[in-house]
Amino acid sequence: MLHHRLDGPERGEPLVLGPSLGTSLRVWDPQLPALARTFRVLRFDLPGHGGSGPAGVRTMEDLADLVLELADACGFARFHYAGVSVGGAIGATLAVRSPRRVLSLAMLCSSARFGEPETWRERARLVRAEGTGPLLEAAARRWFAGPVHRDLLDDLAGADPAGYAACCDALAGYDLRGSLAQITVPALVLAGREDPATPPAHARQLADGIRGAALVEVPGAAHLAGVDRPEAVTAALLAHLPAVQGMAVEGMAVRRQVLGDAHVDRAVARTTDFTRDFQDLITRYAWGEIWTRPGLDRRTRSCVTLTALVARGHLEELAMHVRAALRNGLTPDEIGEVLLQTAIYCGVPAANAAFAVAQRVLDETGEGPVLP
Repeated sequence: MLHHRLDGPERGEPLVLGPSLGTSLRVWDPQLPALARTFRVLRFDLPGHGGSGPAGVRTMEDLADLVLELADACGFARFHYAGVSVGGAIGATLAVRSPRRVLSLAMLCSSARFGEPETWRERARLVRAEGTGPLLEAAARRWFAGPVHRDLLDDLAGADPAGYAACCDALAGYDLRGSLAQITVPALVLAGREDPATPPAHARQLADGIRGAALVEVPGAAHLAGVDRPEAVTAALLAHLPAVQGMAVEGMAVRRQVLGDAHVDRAVARTTDFTRDFQDLITRYAWGEIWTRPGLDRRTRSCVTLTALVARGHLEELAMHVRAALRNGLTPDEIGEVLLQTAIYCGVPAANAAFAVAQRVLDETGEGPVLP
């Protein structure tokens, strides 16, 4: 298992931080105090780096699998993820291959493809033959626009050649350009304007390919932007992560407004360890993202929802949303008109069952008859 450290409150939302090639988990030291106030932060070392031994990795998918294994061991069913360079590529790979595990993604000084594969294969051959010593001078120029941080260069000097070379092999085979549209979680892409390894054009390609991704360019920062400009990078992460958490807060507020406190309280009380992630999914995305969008008012959304539930025969859910429609301002006659139209487009038997459910709800609420 990868060497790792856990910081922050035990009940905080899980946040996994991935390092850059040649560094260790301490590349995140400047951001850790701020992030660990709220999140349960898991940092890890790449194979052959820091405290991790070399592992038999050949691809970015192999690295992603190691991170999932670590997350499982730490009890992280779902987690936010932020990574620097190859750490960001691991996160993007997870978001494509295991989308249900990743709550949000931040890619710092990263890319959808890190140059030509042969460049990485050449570096792997060099390191296997001579170790990482020949890389130190060039790394200092790539990593830092400001003062050189000797401790991070010491990480590179101490990296196991086999582990470092294996990560180079993974980078040689990495190309996510055709899969960026599959990343659907809230995403932040951050670039250092003076980064010679992954210049801002790489970040723009990521932001253009990932729907809704936010793009931040940090002046005076090279490849390790979080070290060069720690305050700016920390601020960008904190601005990104609360927005993700805010989906749950806003979603719960809307859920209560539409369904009523009594219904939501019952649902929350029935939540178990088995259903907790599903309840979280509903709150964040059904209520926190879809029902809060400004394109349709809630009356219209109720009409759409009633129709969809009739079409699919979800009668128990239909009863709940008849009540919600009343809360959203639909009259019994308007609900009846919606159900009448479903008779044409969803079928008379479906509409017949829906009228029976709606009539029962209206009788219970004292709202009066629904149109037959």
